[in-house]
Amino acid sequence: MGIVNLPPKSQNGKTPQLNIRGDSPVDRRQNLLEYKSKVHQQLISRIDTELLVKFENDAARAEVAKLITNLVNENNFPLSAAEKEQIVREVVNETFGLGPLEPLFEDQTIDDILVNNYQKVFVERNGKLERVDVRFKDNMHLRHIINRIVARVGRRIDDASPMVDARLADGSRVNAIISPLSIDGPALSIRRFKRIPLSSEELINIGTVSQEMLLLLKMAVRARMNIIISGGTGAGKTTLLNAMSAHIPDDERIVTIEDAAELQLQQPHVVRLETRPANMEGKGLVTQRDLFINSLRMRPNRIIVGEVRGVEALEMLQAMNTGHDGSLTSVHANTPRDAFSRIETMVLMSNTNMEQRAIRRNIASAINLVVQIRRYADGIRRIESITEITGMEQETITVQEIACYVQKGMSKDGKSVGFFKVHSVRPKFFDRAKELGISPEDLLTNSALAPANDATEQVQQA
Repeated sequence: MGIVNLPPKSQNGKTPQLNIRGDSPVDRRQNLLEYKSKVHQQLISRIDTELLVKFENDAARAEVAKLITNLVNENNFPLSAAEKEQIVREVVNETFGLGPLEPLFEDQTIDDILVNNYQKVFVERNGKLERVDVRFKDNMHLRHIINRIVARVGRRIDDASPMVDARLADGSRVNAIISPLSIDGPALSIRRFKRIPLSSEELINIGTVSQEMLLLLKMAVRARMNIIISGGTGAGKTTLLNAMSAHIPDDERIVTIEDAAELQLQQPHVVRLETRPANMEGKGLVTQRDLFINSLRMRPNRIIVGEVRGVEALEMLQAMNTGHDGSLTSVHANTPRDAFSRIETMVLMSNTNMEQRAIRRNIASAINLVVQIRRYADGIRRIESITEITGMEQETITVQEIACYVQKGMSKDGKSVGFFKVHSVRPKFFDRAKELGISPEDLLTNSALAPANDATEQVQQA
C-alpha cells in the first residue's frame, strides 16, 4: 500500500491549462509560481498524510517526488525539462522543508538568511549582504512557512503574539515578526547554525586571531579565568565562545545556559539548558536568571552563558565571585568599557538598591578578561583587543590591554590591512596559571610573548 490515493483528475477527465502571459523573465517566473501552486494543491488532495508520517524521510520524499512528477506530466505544462525538475524539487521542499528557502540551507557558505517580505530575500556570505533570486508566492505563502517553523518547536505566532524567537531542528536561530508590527508583511531572520564549529586553527586561517593571541586565550581558559566576549551583532561572539570552550578540560562538568541553544561544546560532560517563553495563558516562563540560579545547584565546574542580557547579570557576578571561576559568557558592547557599563546597567535592573561603587567592585573582582571582537568592513571578524582587569582605583575599573589588532587602512580591493600586536606587559593571570600548575612556557613557546619584547606583529593581508 502506497502513500498516494489516485482519484479522477477532474470532473471531465481533463486538467484545464493555465494561460502563458509572456516570455519575459518576470512572466515566466510568475507562471512557474502558479504551476507550482496548482501542483501543490493537487498533491494535497491525492496524498495520504497519515500514512506519509510512517515512512522514513528519504523514502517519503522519493514517493512524493514520483507523484509530483506524474502530476506535472498530467497537467502538460508548457515547460522545459529543467523547469519541470525545478517544480518537482520546489514542491517537495514545500511539503517537507522550508519552501523557497530550502536551497539556501543547502548552501554552506551562507551565514544569515534575511527575508524582508515575500519578494525580497537577502543572504550574508563572508560578512557581506547580497540579494538572491528567491521569492515566495505572496505574504500568505511566507506566513505559512513561518507558522511551520514555529509550530515545530511548540511556539506560536499570531495577532496576539506577533513576534517569536525559535530555532530549527539543526539549531539555527529564527526570529519572525508579522503584521501589524511588520508593516510590509511578515519578516523572517535566520542565523545559520554551523554543523561543525570553527576550530582554533580555522580562526587563525581566516584572520580572526593570531597564533600568539590564541595561545594567550588558551592559557586563560585553562587557568580558569572568568572571560567576557564582547562585540556587536554578528561580530562572531558565539563562534569565538565555541572555539574557546574547546580548551576546557574533558574532566570538568559544564552547564550551558542560552535563550536559543547554539553552543556546540565537544566535551563529554555537558548539561545544556534553554529558556522557555510563557504559554498562551502567560504562565510557564523560565528566564536565564531562573536557569542560572538552578545551575548553581547542579555542581558545575564551569557555567557558560550564551549571552548575558538582563537581570541574570547579578547572579552571574556573584557566582564568579563565589567559587565558580572559569565561567564564559558574551555581551553586546562596542568596547570593553561599554561592556562594563552594560553589565552595570543590567545589575541595576535586578537590584536598584546596590550602590554604583559596589557593583563596579563586583565587576572588577569577578571578571578577569574581556575579549573584544568586531566585524570589519571587509567582512572578516577579528579580535580587536584582549583586555585584562587589574582592579579598582577609587570608582574606576582599571584595565591593561594585553593584545590588539592594529588597522593601517584599506587595500584597493576593500580588504583591511593591519596586524595583530601582543604588548610587552605580562598578564596577571600568568601567576594564577602557575599556582594551578600550568606553566606559561608549556603553552606560549613563541619568544615574542616574553616581557622583554615590545610586540608581535603579523601583517594580515586578507
